[in-house]
Amino acid sequence: MESNNNSNRDTNTTPADPVASRRTAIFGGLGVAAATAVAAMPSLASAATRAEQARHPDMTDMNTGMIIVKDGARIFYKDWGPKDAPVIWFHHGWPLTSDDWDSQMMFFLQHGYRVIAHDRRGHGRSTQTDTGNDMDTYSSDVATLATELKVTKAIHVGHSTGGGEVARFTRQYGKKHVIKAVLLSAVPPIMVQSATNPDGVPLKVFDDIRQGTAFNRPQFYMDLTIPFYGYNRPGAKVSEAIRQNWWRQGMMGGVKAAYDCIFQFAQVDFSDDLRAMDMPVLVMHGEDDQIVPFGNSAAKSVKLLKKGQLISYPGFPHGMPTTHADVINADLLKFFKA
Repeated sequence: MESNNNSNRDTNTTPADPVASRRTAIFGGLGVAAATAVAAMPSLASAATRAEQARHPDMTDMNTGMIIVKDGARIFYKDWGPKDAPVIWFHHGWPLTSDDWDSQMMFFLQHGYRVIAHDRRGHGRSTQTDTGNDMDTYSSDVATLATELKVTKAIHVGHSTGGGEVARFTRQYGKKHVIKAVLLSAVPPIMVQSATNPDGVPLKVFDDIRQGTAFNRPQFYMDLTIPFYGYNRPGAKVSEAIRQNWWRQGMMGGVKAAYDCIFQFAQVDFSDDLRAMDMPVLVMHGEDDQIVPFGNSAAKSVKLLKKGQLISYPGFPHGMPTTHADVINADLLKFFKA
């Protein structure tokens, strides 16, 4: 195994293991004036879109759509940018959607890349599946979509559960599709505590997530946004808009699929997937991640990778692609261009 390059965002030293370590929705009735304004919105939006495309010709080739996979499920996707440009494919976390990559999609689109993201089955605008909510099927869905979009070489970026999806997809289809990969606040190698993973997260934590998801999802999801973005830390600037956007995405998906996916991010072992990844892989993780603790994930994953590089970020939360998009995007761009 090749040696791994580890770097700390602020100190360039290996960080200590920190393992030990809105809901205000605005609704109102639509009066006549409001209804008139809403009716006019499509034409106004079209005009605005044309004006924006005139200013940014690189945005004219933008597409969204659906494909049907082998079991009949529909998978929603976005495919934006020149079709001959280098491809970056984004895989979202639980229980979110491709919308969670907005800051990255727009940034890299404006830097000349073709950017693709999909809603995992059961999530967002994809079919609310009651079967097939497992990593092998998630991986197969991505392979089907890649074939449909004629994508043979791409950089795959996965956040949280999406990092597990990237690792599994890369092992199963990587020789054909993946030239580089990024595991960003990602769940591999394995989260749950066990005899072979004694410093993992206790199973009861995931059982509580299952209970909250299955029977009190609206409140549970809203509460989860606080540690997700580190909003419970001293001095944190809470954005209710970001919290509500997380909640919106989560509630778009099917509860059964969300419930099933908890096992996938908590109890699936990705160690063999990581060992099989023979392309350059960037591991990015916040040291203050309260959802996927750094010491039980990134610090271990980089040791299993043949060509792994680690960047850790002191004080950054699990949702750092949103809260610190400027920093994350800059480091991603540097890795992509290397």
